[in-house]
Amino acid sequence: MARDLAKRTKPRLSDGDVERLFGVDETLVRACETALLDQRYDEVDRLTEPLHASDLADIVEELHGEARSRLIGHLRQRLDPETLHHLDDIVLEDVLGAMEPAEVAAAITALDTDDAVDVIEDLAEADQRQILEQLSPSDRASLEEALTFPEDSAGRLMQREFVSVSQDWTVGDTIDHMRARAVDLPRDFYDVFVVDADRRPVGLLPLSRLVRNQRDVPVADIMATDLHPVPLAMDQEEVALMFHQYGLVSAAVVDTDNRLAGVITADDIVHVVHEEAEEDLMRLGGVPEDDFYEAVLGTTRARFPWLVVNLLTIMVASIAIGFFEQTIQQIVALAVLMPIVASMGGNAGTQTLTVAVRALAMKELTKTNVKRVVGKEIVVGAING
Repeated sequence: MARDLAKRTKPRLSDGDVERLFGVDETLVRACETALLDQRYDEVDRLTEPLHASDLADIVEELHGEARSRLIGHLRQRLDPETLHHLDDIVLEDVLGAMEPAEVAAAITALDTDDAVDVIEDLAEADQRQILEQLSPSDRASLEEALTFPEDSAGRLMQREFVSVSQDWTVGDTIDHMRARAVDLPRDFYDVFVVDADRRPVGLLPLSRLVRNQRDVPVADIMATDLHPVPLAMDQEEVALMFHQYGLVSAAVVDTDNRLAGVITADDIVHVVHEEAEEDLMRLGGVPEDDFYEAVLGTTRARFPWLVVNLLTIMVASIAIGFFEQTIQQIVALAVLMPIVASMGGNAGTQTLTVAVRALAMKELTKTNVKRVVGKEIVVGAING
């Protein structure tokens, strides 16, 4: 009864309320734009300082021209580094272009290695080199190593800041170790990885399990041994499917010798799922991933090849219809039905294509079921047709 009452009394949020929950709405964007164009930077600070990094990124993306340039110029020396990580690639390129290499280097130093790589990986090699030269030797080495891995691979995605302990340690040893190097600990982590003498992962210890046990308990007795190590070269989409399949919170990334090289966490996978879903959807429509913020000419060039392909297929259909020209002249009603048939055929094809693309993305379409799936779609199309 209480649950039913809660359902009946639960307030419904309007679209405007939902938008405000995320911190950015049209009123805030317009207020920032007006303050920037009037050069009232105290007002800009008042509006932007309370914002989360992702919300500030939304503001930057919504602003254009002079307003965006002034906001970047005003904030660039004290910009929250996380804001860079949340920007769309096209907008990020504009923002980084307005910053000095030393400013970019200072910003990415505060990020985890995986986020830092995400910020600079699409820059020209010369621009990357200028930024890397501003970093400390250790940070530069980490980023240079990450950039050697294929794009969208686990080696690019992983963070190199993680906690690992010997399988011979106790709970007390582990806690003391983490306290002693608190400054070097990752900003957020969920598991402690247990390794052998050769740094090969043999288990993982969730923090919740660590704090529930006494100091003298060996970690080998309480660690989870059902590891699902990720090879450095594995595609990030495969990694996301592994997290989904096994309900992982974090996973060890291992090199060719099975030694622990890095860690991928669930928050990284959230970003991957969003990115891969966007990529699949855009490809389904024949448009580039960054189409929303791309300039007019760039969008035109990217879309044109797909339109040419579509034109060719339409020409083939027109030629086929031409073979029945005399029949159409004799039965005028057929000409009226042609647009209906074409539209229904297109919709049926879109439905099949959507199901197929989703199955491919989720790895549900395999050699063992491809004949059954194709046969099913043919039968469904025939019945509906």
